[in-house]
Amino acid sequence: MVDQMRWDYLYKYYDRYGEGGFKRMLSEGFTAENTLIPYVPTYTAIGHATVYSGSVPAIHGIAGNDFYVRETQNRMYCVQDEEVNGVGLNPEHKAGKMSPRNLLTTTITDELKLATDFKSKVIGISLKDRGAVLPAGHFGDASYWMVDGNWVTSSFYMNELPTYIKAFNQKDFTQKYIDGGWQPLYDLDSYMNHLKDDNPYEEPYVKNQKVTFPIELKTAAQEVGRDIIKTTPFGNTLSLMLAKEIMEKENLGLNPANVPDFLAISLSSTDYVGHQFAINSAKIEDTYLRLDQDLEDFFKFLDQKIGHKNYTVFLTADHGAASNPQFIMDEGGNAGYFPRNDMMNQVNDLLEKEFGHPKIIYAISNNQVFLNNKLMAEKQLNREKIKTLVIDFFKAQKGISFVADMEKVSMSSIPDRIKQMIINGYNYKRSGDIQLIMEPQWFNAYGSGTGTTHGAWNPYDSHIPLVFMGWGVRPGKTNRTTYMTDIAPTVSAMLHIQPPNGNIGDVIIELTD
Repeated sequence: MVDQMRWDYLYKYYDRYGEGGFKRMLSEGFTAENTLIPYVPTYTAIGHATVYSGSVPAIHGIAGNDFYVRETQNRMYCVQDEEVNGVGLNPEHKAGKMSPRNLLTTTITDELKLATDFKSKVIGISLKDRGAVLPAGHFGDASYWMVDGNWVTSSFYMNELPTYIKAFNQKDFTQKYIDGGWQPLYDLDSYMNHLKDDNPYEEPYVKNQKVTFPIELKTAAQEVGRDIIKTTPFGNTLSLMLAKEIMEKENLGLNPANVPDFLAISLSSTDYVGHQFAINSAKIEDTYLRLDQDLEDFFKFLDQKIGHKNYTVFLTADHGAASNPQFIMDEGGNAGYFPRNDMMNQVNDLLEKEFGHPKIIYAISNNQVFLNNKLMAEKQLNREKIKTLVIDFFKAQKGISFVADMEKVSMSSIPDRIKQMIINGYNYKRSGDIQLIMEPQWFNAYGSGTGTTHGAWNPYDSHIPLVFMGWGVRPGKTNRTTYMTDIAPTVSAMLHIQPPNGNIGDVIIELTD
């Protein structure tokens, strides 16, 4: 999975890709050109959970990177687990207290474990904990993510890091890449982006310090920490280096029980770079050109280690990304920033005047309004009247396209596709009460307005790449509509195992050989 990879990146930089990375996948493999995310909001944790479960937040329960639990009104991180400890870092460090327990369904990887009586090995890798934990499922042998430049895990999987992971950390490739800095692969004038390398849409690593090629990382790392490596192309390089080390030391693909193994890799630097520098940036282009080289190297490794056509790879994304709104406005387009916090305060003041109680809305998160249902029940406030007032308030705000009562979405005057995405994304126990749909290219106001984000229904966020290559794959393509939820049942069919227990997707029958 390539975090934040828009579908068009397969082709935007195509002429500059080498023959062995993205181009190889497109020429040797099968691509579903019109693969869509079937829910909102389009965020990282949900994307990983959906790809591997074939399900949607309404069923698998991962309703955001963070979500509020209706019963307690407490904020929950998607893979948060206070019952486990970190391994490879301070046991009480919150970055190590992670597990898949918040995921309510099985995954492809879980079903593979069950089908092979737990003989298959399953390992997840990502710079992000959620990108490693959710794909590996509940029965994964290991998940590794990066904290302060080192690879760590949690006691959910093991009590001590394997010797080879410790040795990998001790080699400190992170620091070597930080010391080397970030140079563009090619002459900067040859890059497609028409903006200058120093432009107002990019967020610097350190406030008031410009980030222009060649980028010196060592000083910035002293300010912001070694995890700066994640916001460079080299986070992906390190992830694939670790993947090769795991393949070697765990003998993945050469299982003595003659069953398949599953290595789930999420490449997250593309997301970090996009958030930092926005998508109309030479830094994004350089990141994908470097990723293409890293993929070519990894596929050559797989050819030598496992054998050509003896492995299957699928490549997809958890979401896309929008252009920076200020960039769109400066170029003459429609876009804007929605002042979420100001609006929350205004509508709460309005509700307090009407009902006599403060903070009837306790959060706006994931573009959803969370009502204080405990307070309303305790004080016997008219819930329907409150919802109507809130909906009418937000409908009148600039930058809002639609507002929907989550429990009555099917009756709302909203286009069918968006309506279905809201329904699929609504988990009663973990989602808000009212859904806000922004106008295209509108963001919630945050920070300085630099960089980019995602989360919307629009094609720039919801149209993702999907390419299969290798064993069992018939080369070709389809332009018919397919969905993120179709990946898990397709892989399950190829492996002759049951699809995950919350699956709602369909097999992409054109690609199977």
